[in-house]
Amino acid sequence: MKKVVLAYSGGLDTSYCLKYLKNDLGYEVHTLLINTGGFTPEELTNIETRAYELGSEQHTNLDIIDKYYEKAIKYLVFGNVLKNNTYPLSVSAERVFQALETVRHAKKLGADAIAHGSTGAGNDQIRFDLVFQTIAPEMQIITPIRDLKLTRQQEMEYLQQNGVEYSWEKAQYSINKGIWGTSVGGKETLTSGQPLPEEAYPSPLTKAGQEKVTLHFEKGELVGLNGTFEKPSLNIQKLEELASAYAIGRDIHVGDTIIGIKGRVGFEAAAPLIIIKAHHLLEKHVLGKWQQYWKEQLGNWYGMLFHEGQYLDPVMRNIETFLTDTQKTVTGTVTVSLKPYHFSLDGIASEHDLMNSGFGQYGEINNAWTADDAKGFIKIVGNAQNIYAHVNAESYD
Repeated sequence: MKKVVLAYSGGLDTSYCLKYLKNDLGYEVHTLLINTGGFTPEELTNIETRAYELGSEQHTNLDIIDKYYEKAIKYLVFGNVLKNNTYPLSVSAERVFQALETVRHAKKLGADAIAHGSTGAGNDQIRFDLVFQTIAPEMQIITPIRDLKLTRQQEMEYLQQNGVEYSWEKAQYSINKGIWGTSVGGKETLTSGQPLPEEAYPSPLTKAGQEKVTLHFEKGELVGLNGTFEKPSLNIQKLEELASAYAIGRDIHVGDTIIGIKGRVGFEAAAPLIIIKAHHLLEKHVLGKWQQYWKEQLGNWYGMLFHEGQYLDPVMRNIETFLTDTQKTVTGTVTVSLKPYHFSLDGIASEHDLMNSGFGQYGEINNAWTADDAKGFIKIVGNAQNIYAHVNAESYD
């Protein structure tokens, strides 16, 4: 019997794939859940139990949270990456690393094929397939949902016909949770005008009032919260638990998919949005103008290439080197106020704060130059536009 490794989450799509690969295609199915921070121990146990109930020959839960942070999230923070100034690549980056681990597992088992549950109308199929065909071109790629053009309703009916019980109400929304945020897709996101209902979001509002939290950064990495220092991946999870109680980080991302159509997806990402915005504020204080400018250009490119599954392109390693070098002075604290449904950045403290240079105070006083220095500087700065206006007799009436 041929072996196939299925990238498995326990959701509707991969539950269908597991049953279909075994019953209809006759494969020995090995399921692999790659945990990027979205599952509790109880959930992992339940998913493993369900995988065996559905016919998995061997199920593996693989924790890659720290690897995922070191190889991906760290650079997304360094680059302040928000796709279309909105989305913190909650799922985009995860899929690349899930694909990489799926291939490694398949090679270890000597599998004949690898499979995933992506549709033919989204970005995930490209992220998975690009990795698969790059590092395992000899393996067959099987994608039942894409190949059969299945709707969620058809998947549910197939599972029901095969005696599989499923939480049909939850299946109305496709939810993908990880350390860097949770995506939420459903009927409303297929429209251009409907918001997701409150109950669609996994983290309900449970706190009122206001609470302050202090983020400690060292060379761009989140090394502590409120004076307690842990590894960054754990700090992200702690901040998420703290801030999600305020239902912070909800939004809907609208973007151009890799295949050329517009896409809309809801998400909640309390910790990622707070960290990126706090990190960006700290950088405004400690980095020079042109450092910030080129970081923004390369950070956006890094995010776009990552989002589109081009993580294995060597230019990504080049950009990571640049981003890492810019973080030498990004050390300090940022104070953030948490409130229901939103947060605000209060301010920073850093020994590298360029506002504390002593040269001058914006709009107040100049210590390092005279009034005549300022007048001469302004005259020189205006030379180019003065010459153009003179030569071309421009009128500015």
